Amino acid sequence: MKNKKSLGQHWLKDRFILDEIAALSAEGTTQARCLEIGPGLGTLTSALLRVYPEVISVEFDADLARKLPASFPGKNLTVITADFLTFDLSTVPAPYSVAANIPYYITSPIIEKLLLADPKPEKITLLIQKEVADRIAKSGTKNSPLALFCENYATVTLGDLVERSLFTPPPEIDSEIISFVPRATPLVEPEILAFARRAFQMPRKKLTANLVRSEAISREKALEWLQTANLSPNARPEDLSLDDWKTLAILAKKF
Repeated sequence: MKNKKSLGQHWLKDRFILDEIAALSAEGTTQARCLEIGPGLGTLTSALLRVYPEVISVEFDADLARKLPASFPGKNLTVITADFLTFDLSTVPAPYSVAANIPYYITSPIIEKLLLADPKPEKITLLIQKEVADRIAKSGTKNSPLALFCENYATVTLGDLVERSLFTPPPEIDSEIISFVPRATPLVEPEILAFARRAFQMPRKKLTANLVRSEAISREKALEWLQTANLSPNARPEDLSLDDWKTLAILAKKF
């Protein structure tokens, strides 16, 4: 079947990687059931059905959703035709895990939806763009709003690199497996993340300039906050930890 570029369809057919994603998604969980996002041709679905007694797949492409059940006769597979971003996660029976090879262009909204879900998944295992996975896991030294969000709501573990040549058709970039185990309680309150996100409006500029703009304060006040928080006046938003943002939010009376 021809892929639909508008839906970001790139199909992974490497059996070893597919089995690894399925195994990782179940590791440390009750293995009750798996929610799969965008099953496509069902290559990952097949691997998941060998690990889980039940798989629920949410597929946006109506043609693919209609054809998928016939590929797995006798299996406990439910295919739902829906846009995952509007899909009601509360309809999925708990406990459940999540596994998916997700389109690059909606990576952040999908991750945020899953980490804010109620009930929470036991574990989330995704194949996403390598650059985004590395940014989330902070394998470098820099932070980002998405990395802060993920750290706040889950413990994050990077898996194997998956080269672009293993996909049909090949995307322009490599992918990487990443797993999230949602926290029972977030590390900081949502107001602090919102405060941090506002201060990332100009990520290449110093934090002082960002605070002046986002909080409508004087440069002198911004420098005062940084000094009180024991932060360098040359710091940029990407240099700050969750604890740093919480300290600044308290000073700004945003929390």
